[in-house]
Amino acid sequence: MFTVDVRRDTRGVVFALHGDLDFHSVVQLYEAEESELTGEQEAGAVVVDCARLTYCDSTGISALLKLHNQLSARGRVLCLAAVPAFLDRLFMLTGLNQVFCLNTDTEDALNTPRGAVGTVAAGADAAAWTVGEHDG
Repeated sequence: MFTVDVRRDTRGVVFALHGDLDFHSVVQLYEAEESELTGEQEAGAVVVDCARLTYCDSTGISALLKLHNQLSARGRVLCLAAVPAFLDRLFMLTGLNQVFCLNTDTEDALNTPRGAVGTVAAGADAAAWTVGEHDG
């Protein structure tokens, strides 16, 4: 079962993902994004909290890239928080760690400066993002 919990505060919006993000569930993420990111509130951080994400297939990664591109076109930044090890490794192998703003948790992500695309954001453990540790 997959769910998307949405919370807002003065710094932005957080989409907390729970379960498997795949071909069958990605529509729930699209619906949450459409509901929260269209309209009057065009400021603040946009964070996807991956702490409870248990699986992500290529459709899920495509959805994250699509959101990243849509936000970038509007001058906004997508931050991913608490990326699980399986997804972190995939990001390292594919170079997506250079595309996404990665943070250790949602608080760090909400406080990320706007220009932090493709970097390890302030507060993240830089050693956790080095290729050498993921070479196996």
